[in-house]
Amino acid sequence: MSSGFVSTNEHVIEPPDVWTLRMSKEKWGDRIPHIHTQGDGTEVWLIDGIEAPLIGAGSASACMPDRAVEPTTWRDIPSVITDVAERAAAMEAKGVSYAVLYPSVAGIGGETFGKIADPALELACVQSYNDWLIDQWASNPKFIPQCIVPLSSFAAMEAEIRRSVDRGHKGVIFPGIPDQVRKGVPHINDPGYDVVWGACAELGVPVCFHAGIVPSMELEPYKGYSPAIAAAFRAMTRPASSTAMLSNFVISKIFERFPKLKVVFAESAMGLTAFSIEGGDYGFRMWRLDERYGYKAKPSELFRSNCYIVGWYDHVNLKQVAKYLGADSLLWATKFPLGTSSWPDVQKQIDVSFEGVSRSDRTKVLWSNASKLYKLEN
Repeated sequence: MSSGFVSTNEHVIEPPDVWTLRMSKEKWGDRIPHIHTQGDGTEVWLIDGIEAPLIGAGSASACMPDRAVEPTTWRDIPSVITDVAERAAAMEAKGVSYAVLYPSVAGIGGETFGKIADPALELACVQSYNDWLIDQWASNPKFIPQCIVPLSSFAAMEAEIRRSVDRGHKGVIFPGIPDQVRKGVPHINDPGYDVVWGACAELGVPVCFHAGIVPSMELEPYKGYSPAIAAAFRAMTRPASSTAMLSNFVISKIFERFPKLKVVFAESAMGLTAFSIEGGDYGFRMWRLDERYGYKAKPSELFRSNCYIVGWYDHVNLKQVAKYLGADSLLWATKFPLGTSSWPDVQKQIDVSFEGVSRSDRTKVLWSNASKLYKLEN
């Protein structure tokens, strides 16, 4: 076993040329995602003519002087976030052996492009991101790439998953509520998604859902809050959306159809997860779901066999969940470079969080669970 650990939830921040270098200017013109400088000197993305924040749905504030303030131009983003070699060296210094990557500008669940009505443009944007991640970041074995998918059709989803995994992606990032991302897309429990779950199960790659994809699932902070208080508020409420996605999966019967499917719920709140699973088991028992609706397993059993949740600060919750649900479904992360990450006090947070946790469970959460899930070299 390595002396380091696997950080299973980190983010890249896409640079200005991800799409301009890979998409045809002749074909797409200014619809190509590109950075636009506003009158006050700040920068935004223009994606098919629609403005998007410079760092998309992500954050760079863990590396900023004030964690409540985000950069407003590309040159303001610290290079330790965007330079592959520099970031790898910084990871090594903090004991991070591998980092599993999620997007920022593309949306933390790939939802940015899912909103594009033109299927051809959506696919071109998605493929450009997926190829860039392989070419730029996966060239260093410390970084674990995960692809995003188009939402225009089930066939397009499956085709891009297979293409991307063939190129080296080790996970599939998916928006947990696609029908709220793109008009006309079916609910995630629709049987049409079986081609997605089937492909992932066959290829042995996890489906990964990240909290915060759909703002409508979160309580908006009071407008009178300062930026720092608002950020703290979001840190408290955002993981709740991940819990909702987990709850849906363990009662949807998807795992009964695809028992080998593995699902990761990133930016999970471990305490909320335990609460949800316990509530699910209670409901299962009270309404006799096995007798009335033919369920073959309780939510807790499906969680243990098919699901993973990701912690990064938990202490009390980590020990309780490891005892109640078992440590085999728990992963760890730094969440770099988000303002809610444990960076730069990564090892100090681990020492606090894992106090009283057995050596065996510590090894599972920090290393062996992720190593098995993402097929890493030990």
